[in-house]
Amino acid sequence: MFLLTVATIWTIAALTPGPNFFMVVRCTLTGSRKIAISAVAGTITGTLCWGLAGWLGVGSLFMAAPIAYMGLKIAGGIYLLWLGLRLLWQVRQPKGDMIIPANKVKLTPMGAWRLGLATNLANPKSALFVASLFAATMAPGTPWTHGAAAVVVMVTISTIWYAGLVAALSHRTVADAYQRARRAIDALAGTIFIGFGLKLALSDR
Repeated sequence: MFLLTVATIWTIAALTPGPNFFMVVRCTLTGSRKIAISAVAGTITGTLCWGLAGWLGVGSLFMAAPIAYMGLKIAGGIYLLWLGLRLLWQVRQPKGDMIIPANKVKLTPMGAWRLGLATNLANPKSALFVASLFAATMAPGTPWTHGAAAVVVMVTISTIWYAGLVAALSHRTVADAYQRARRAIDALAGTIFIGFGLKLALSDR
């Protein structure tokens, strides 16, 4: 049940369009397959870093100050609620098109990896989201193996999602189909985040 909760929350997070998503899309649609895979590898490396930081950092914080668990749980719930409301608000805005440069992006595989890593680590939302994830699934005293398993689940889901995204967006018809369904996808994700946020902020544990 623990891993199912982690997998559910992280799957929603991975599928929600954000800086990492659009960076991978841009590299896939404007670069070679090797560039796209390198960008995904960088993004996954960033996910691993955030996962380890969230697991080890939150665990140490809870041991040093158990009362911080309650504060972090409430803050995480509010953040998830805000993210959900923001997504629903964006659905009401005029639909923007994904800008794809006519020329191929001149990136080396290492450059694409660094771009993916930097894009992931530079997003301040990642830190608070990972903290809220561990606060929601790991109460104080939870065995360390649970944290390690959560990190593995996060990395695995991100790898599957971005690898599938690269494969799918190799076909132009899929990219066009995503654009048409973007509003519905954002609305669904926003509603789910609001549900998780309310449950986290209002729960007793």
